[in-house]
Amino acid sequence: MDTKHCKFETPRRRKLLIGSSVVVAHALFLTACASQNEQRSVQNGDAPKTARVTQVDIQEPAPLPPPPAPPTVAPAPAAEMASSDQVVVTGSRVKQSNAELASPMTVVAHGQPSRHHIPPMMVAPDPGRERYDGEEVSPVKMVQAEPVSTFSVDVDTGAYANTRRFLTQGQTPPRDAVRTEELINYFRYDYLAPKDRSQPFTVTTGVAKTPWNENTYLMRIGLRGYDLPRSKRPAANLVFLMDVSGSMGSPDKLPLVKNALSGLAGELSAQDKVSIVVYAGAAGLVLEPTNDTRKIRAALDNLRAGGSTAGGAGLKLAYNIAEDNFIKGGVNRVIIATDGDFNVGVSNRDALVELIEDKRDSGITLTTLGFGTGNYNEAMMEQIANHGNGNYAYIDSALEAKKVLGDEMQSTLFTIAKDVKIQVEFNPSVISQYRLVGYENRALREEDFDNDKVDAGDIGAGHQVTAIYEVVPTGTKGWISPRRYDDKIFDHATRRMAEAAHVKLRYKTPGGSKSKLIDYVVTNKALRNARRPTGDFAFAASVAAFGQLLRGDDLMMDFTFDDIDRLAGKQDDYWRQEFLRLNDVAKSMKGG
Repeated sequence: MDTKHCKFETPRRRKLLIGSSVVVAHALFLTACASQNEQRSVQNGDAPKTARVTQVDIQEPAPLPPPPAPPTVAPAPAAEMASSDQVVVTGSRVKQSNAELASPMTVVAHGQPSRHHIPPMMVAPDPGRERYDGEEVSPVKMVQAEPVSTFSVDVDTGAYANTRRFLTQGQTPPRDAVRTEELINYFRYDYLAPKDRSQPFTVTTGVAKTPWNENTYLMRIGLRGYDLPRSKRPAANLVFLMDVSGSMGSPDKLPLVKNALSGLAGELSAQDKVSIVVYAGAAGLVLEPTNDTRKIRAALDNLRAGGSTAGGAGLKLAYNIAEDNFIKGGVNRVIIATDGDFNVGVSNRDALVELIEDKRDSGITLTTLGFGTGNYNEAMMEQIANHGNGNYAYIDSALEAKKVLGDEMQSTLFTIAKDVKIQVEFNPSVISQYRLVGYENRALREEDFDNDKVDAGDIGAGHQVTAIYEVVPTGTKGWISPRRYDDKIFDHATRRMAEAAHVKLRYKTPGGSKSKLIDYVVTNKALRNARRPTGDFAFAASVAAFGQLLRGDDLMMDFTFDDIDRLAGKQDDYWRQEFLRLNDVAKSMKGG
């Protein structure tokens, strides 16, 4: 029939006919697709499923062939994974870790038997629950008003490793987490070693022009303790106090602790002995005192994390074990490894500090090793180490563990001078203003210097300590404008124009109770002849600038991370090269 001449043919009817044809075609197409899917499901052994199709997807071009899946390892049977010798302390605490690696993901493409393997991704931790006890950047002092600066030495290095952890994970460290003196003291410098043991350390002083301020100078004071040959080390009674609570279960915590202390066990001599105490919901002794490296490592291997954190109970038990095995004339030390997340209140924390100070006076010292991210309590770790006459380190890698507990073990464990204090008196006729770079939480009162009852930091065998002052010569524009009613400089200060500063140090021998005094003079000539820092001094200054920039010090003028790189210069040492890389990371994050 020729529809062209049909009297019923209209444009509206023509549209209806076309629409009906399209609907019928779609229905036939969907029916065919459903039939094929059902046949495929039956072939695969699946039960046929009825689904209502509401939309037809347009197929995209076939993707490129996926990479081959990595070989998978079948999990070990439960009986093989568990061991009757494992030490598992359980409790109520839920493990929290923001630093874990995300689990690998496997995606199965539709209609394809092969797999896509997506590798794990590093997730930057949220430092919101981490606790720091920072201080404000040291203020400028007027010499006429406050000519004397007094502080305790600090040999801790934990702030540097923790700063490195933040930068490596793509985060700017909190300002309170950065202590510039610990960044400077992380590195070794070319200080002369003592010729004999009549004095436990040498003192080196130097002056150079400040790279970031043309009107100021840097005055450096460096200490270097004598080295202690392995054959002359005193016997050591060490108690490993290990946190095995639920918060320690992540890879950067308990597994790294075990690796670190296992390395230390390999450094022990036949006269040394080690005990292991663990704590979680409760505390217990898992290894009696021994010098058998295999037993120590086996006990470490069998530890597993789980439970709450009864840190106070664990510390008391560790001190009791140390007392029971006390070596007169030897090293008696508790080494605590934890994320610092003690489940104790403020009153209990005060009781802990009191306990630590009491045991310190009886000859048992304390070293703290910090681990982990997310809930890390650095404020606690540093505080108890300071009160325990020990040192604090942060372990962020197996390499750092080897550095602290292997390469630097004698510095970490064997004290050669205790209660070491430094006091600098500036001559107002030569120096008008000054500030100490770092050491904010180590400041002492002037009267504390001569008071032997005031506790201060200790120096271990081979340890180095560096302090840097930034000073303004008298008559030069400083940070603070001249005061209208300042008194004239006293005659006796003018008569000693040859002296820019008087540096005094007090220390006690490890078994002594009365301090000894040594002193040095920094000459005015050293100030007049000062040039731009070079070599070791330049590197120390670059690390100081790095720390101050991270702390937001507004007296760093327009100094940048690029300037730090140029000041530090090319370095051959691995750790110094790493510092330059961290400086580049900080530059990229800070924008210059």
